[in-house]
Amino acid sequence: VQLQASGGGLVQAGGSLRLSCAASGRSFSTFSGYAVAWFRQAPGKERDFVAAITWSASSTYYADSVKGRFTISRDKAKNTVYLQMNSLKLEDTGVYYCASRRGVSGVASQFDYWGQGTQVTVSS
Repeated sequence: VQLQASGGGLVQAGGSLRLSCAASGRSFSTFSGYAVAWFRQAPGKERDFVAAITWSASSTYYADSVKGRFTISRDKAKNTVYLQMNSLKLEDTGVYYCASRRGVSGVASQFDYWGQGTQVTVSS
């Protein structure tokens, strides 16, 4: 499966963005027990877990730093996962990647499929 992340951009602190992760080549529904996650990577830092969702049950998981501000969701018909980001802070700046694997994990190295990343820049 190929993942395509989009929706990044430049936004002022306190603003909102919605990221999309579209799958092509194969539907997430054909992968039993798969989850989709978002990670972000700031310059010079490791790739950190942001949020995840299980495709079948739509269970959601969030990093403490984004709880209450970000919402992950999925549209089965569109084979797409979204990350709604509200009340953005300067520290949310980075390249956001979507990824997929069987089962939920917050560890980037455990993911099998990755999108190309989309830049999110939050300015003051």
